[in-house]
Amino acid sequence: MTAASAPKPYLTGHYAPVPDELTATELTVDGHLPPELTGRLMRNSHNPKPGITPTHWFKGSGMVHGIRLRDGRAEWYRNRWVKTPALDGAPYLTEHGPDLTVSTAGTHVIEHGGRLLALCESALPFELTAELETVGAYDWNGRLTSAMTAHPKEDPLTGELHFFASSPFPPYLIHHVSSPDGTVLTSQEVPGASAALKHDFAITEHHVVFLEGSVTFDPADQSGIPYGWSDGQAARLGVMPRGEGGAAGVRWFPIEAGYAMHLANAYEDAAGRIVVEGPSVGRDGWQRSWNWWVGAPDRGAEPNSGSRGRRWVVDLAAGRVREEQTDDLTVEFPTINDAFLGREHRYQYALSFPDDRGVGNHTLVKYDRRTGGRQLLPVGTGQLPSEAVFVPADERPDADEDAGWLLTVVSDLNVNASKLLVLDASDLTLPPVATVHLPRRVPAMIHGSWIPDTALA
Repeated sequence: MTAASAPKPYLTGHYAPVPDELTATELTVDGHLPPELTGRLMRNSHNPKPGITPTHWFKGSGMVHGIRLRDGRAEWYRNRWVKTPALDGAPYLTEHGPDLTVSTAGTHVIEHGGRLLALCESALPFELTAELETVGAYDWNGRLTSAMTAHPKEDPLTGELHFFASSPFPPYLIHHVSSPDGTVLTSQEVPGASAALKHDFAITEHHVVFLEGSVTFDPADQSGIPYGWSDGQAARLGVMPRGEGGAAGVRWFPIEAGYAMHLANAYEDAAGRIVVEGPSVGRDGWQRSWNWWVGAPDRGAEPNSGSRGRRWVVDLAAGRVREEQTDDLTVEFPTINDAFLGREHRYQYALSFPDDRGVGNHTLVKYDRRTGGRQLLPVGTGQLPSEAVFVPADERPDADEDAGWLLTVVSDLNVNASKLLVLDASDLTLPPVATVHLPRRVPAMIHGSWIPDTALA
């Protein structure tokens, strides 16, 4: 077998797509599901149809997997392709420009304003029913005429949904805000932005924070995702005041070369500085990831070049940024208790990758930012957990920040199966509170959300 004909890594092992849609009811549960867990865990992944080999992992059609919990029972599991025109091979680029309804819709799934939305950053969101059937593209009644990031941020205090559209062509960056009920949309172009790849961003109480790393538009790319590392692309943080007209006040600050795919959170500290955290890679780490995403046989030159936790502290008064590495683990998919989104948080969760092969003893990590400590939960050889989703046990404002559960779906190659682990977020060394056995191996997924019944009522 030649390197060109070898199976793509994103179609094998933990990432091998499933060939069909399935519904299973009354799932087996070990332990006891807390009755407070009444809702749906939704997870999204790239899952091309059988016989289709996308040129890039991100080009695979989206499939949403759902697990319904209620009254201490796991009522159902189901998986459904997001039925966009891309699923049937419609082209994204037409003679009239991009068709924003041609979406893979395979990166994230969220709820806002009572709507369940599957997201892909190059297109419009797609609305789903609570049973994961596709409704269609959602554009805020014609108000959204750009793509939508796969990483919107819902302010836990105002209920507003902040998101952006990024393009390799002008306008490079548009910031959008949706009302809490999802009926009103305001938009403004952000000046000074470039063609740099912007995948995630952050909000604080008074600001929106954009990150432009060392990855930018590459017209020579043949994968269909036209971006690549460039030493000539200046890495920057953009800080924009929240509110109508805030884009006119955006300020761009130079930072060290690198790229942060995902941010954990941002907030304003007591001195008025803006603190931003998330894992970041250098040139070698980016190239290793990119080679995997496109199925290149060479993973890159530096095996110890994975993403490390990083902190940027923006001093608006002094006009400069201080940055530092916060940990030595290779981590990705950072999450927090979303009640603290945009405000200072104590606890942070992530998935650690201990090797460069996509298998092995992957580990969930809990960081205590106040003490500097961390807890590790290895899941076992041949097992890969998904991004940990925090679900609070107590909605009161004075509740402990880590009073709740972490939900993660584990792909297990040893038995070709998957399970949902419900973990006590206050102590990862404790045995799982409950384990829900799923009817099939669920492919390694990208992002997802816990959606309580009250949100979809």
